[in-house]
Amino acid sequence: MAPRPQLAALAALAALTITGCGEEGGTGPPAGPGEVGGTVTVFAAASLTQPFTRIAGEFETANPGTTVVLNFAASSTLAQQINEGAPVDVFAAADPLPMQQIADAGVNGVDPVPFVLNTLVIAVPAGNPLGIAGLADLTRSGISVAVCAEQVPCGRAAVAALADAGVELVPATFERDVLAALAKLELGEVDAALVYRTDVQATPSLAAVEFPEAERAVNEYPISVLDDAANPATAAAFVDYVRSGAGMAVLTGAGFERA
Repeated sequence: MAPRPQLAALAALAALTITGCGEEGGTGPPAGPGEVGGTVTVFAAASLTQPFTRIAGEFETANPGTTVVLNFAASSTLAQQINEGAPVDVFAAADPLPMQQIADAGVNGVDPVPFVLNTLVIAVPAGNPLGIAGLADLTRSGISVAVCAEQVPCGRAAVAALADAGVELVPATFERDVLAALAKLELGEVDAALVYRTDVQATPSLAAVEFPEAERAVNEYPISVLDDAANPATAAAFVDYVRSGAGMAVLTGAGFERA
């Protein structure tokens, strides 16, 4: 694997917004070879924020002496940070393309494993005041819609669903990730947003309008330990926990489906 510039690594680190779930905040001693312990850094798609935060806490409880440091953003942004040298143990993306991008760069030497599926819906305010029933309704005069930028997974899913429906939509805004699109709707800046079912389920003030074309644009989420993980044993244990019955209970409870 080609060496990565130190300046790029420092720049990537400076750009991160990372939260530690453990009380030590990532300052505990590193685990020895093959041992589960110390800090594990997890980069995950923005749509995984709520379930992964809970899973990280459960993992720490089940493995005393571990600290999970989480960074959530659009999968494409995370892939770019990894390729620029950000130190990461585990990457969970919202579709296979960002994982392929780091594989192509020679960063990810471990085969990614699909673990959950997510489906696009039309998010509207609770009660659906405008009576939106499908994708075609989003083109009605006066209706403004937020979608994700095409380079991120939720944006690619939206493009595929709209093409399958034969709907030409001019969005009011393109957002950096699914949570940003959802925020536009919550703030009343748009009338609807194309986001994941899981995001609407986690937002009581919103309702989900499902549409048949979404079934042809279901996102498959892969997860992988990176080949240059600083704590590979704990990283592997975290991935195993995500895929375990306990981890899947959290994910399916949040609205994801098993891959």
